[in-house]
Amino acid sequence: MRKRIVAGNWKMNKTVAEASELAQAIVQGFTGTDSCEVVLCPPFTDLAAVQQVIAGTAIKLGAQNMYWEEKGAFTGEISAAMLKSAGCHYVILGHSERRQYFAETDASVNKKILRAFEHGLIPIVCVGETLAERQSGRMHQVVEEQVRGCLANLTAEQVATLVIAYEPVWAIGTGVVATTEQAQEVHALIRDLVAKLYSMQVAEAVRIQYGGSMKPDNAGQLLSQKDIDGGLIGGASLDAKSFLEIVHA
Repeated sequence: MRKRIVAGNWKMNKTVAEASELAQAIVQGFTGTDSCEVVLCPPFTDLAAVQQVIAGTAIKLGAQNMYWEEKGAFTGEISAAMLKSAGCHYVILGHSERRQYFAETDASVNKKILRAFEHGLIPIVCVGETLAERQSGRMHQVVEEQVRGCLANLTAEQVATLVIAYEPVWAIGTGVVATTEQAQEVHALIRDLVAKLYSMQVAEAVRIQYGGSMKPDNAGQLLSQKDIDGGLIGGASLDAKSFLEIVHA
């Protein structure tokens, strides 16, 4: 049985003081659950503060990105070793905003995934199509290409332990949400592809999240779908009450 996973992607929001306050509110309202793993992914500057707040709880720390090199003259970048030393358990890789604004590709995301595993970090790998790609009938092709590219050279054991986040780009931060049928269709497509690339056992083990304007009022319906194993939450994760309602859903 796959354990659900709900991760809050705070994006470029919250100062250190604000991040501590939000984390404290989440910890205070979190009653704990054996069926759902909870991850907070604040900006790099807030990692230490949030880790201090969630230490000793079941809530895990995640980062929003990392670079694939171990160390060196890469001004502004963060390494996997740095994230691990800061207490991170997870790292989001290949988010659509990274692809759109910073020209990340499946190949660069793949290098990051491989490096993350070397340091014991669990990647949350993002894939998803734009509105134009969906409307032109290329949704299946785009998602398949991204999954194949991102998972290249990974072992079956690695794929079974990572998390894939399906995020339709047209539903991120727009308030538009995929219907449960649309979301389930793509989650099933991804699971079927993993089965073809690796095995049914690996496909049944890998957790696939939905990321795209999941909120308390639609979380229950989305999470009731056979292949949707959680959510990568953006805007709703910036409010403790909303985030916890999704966790408890």
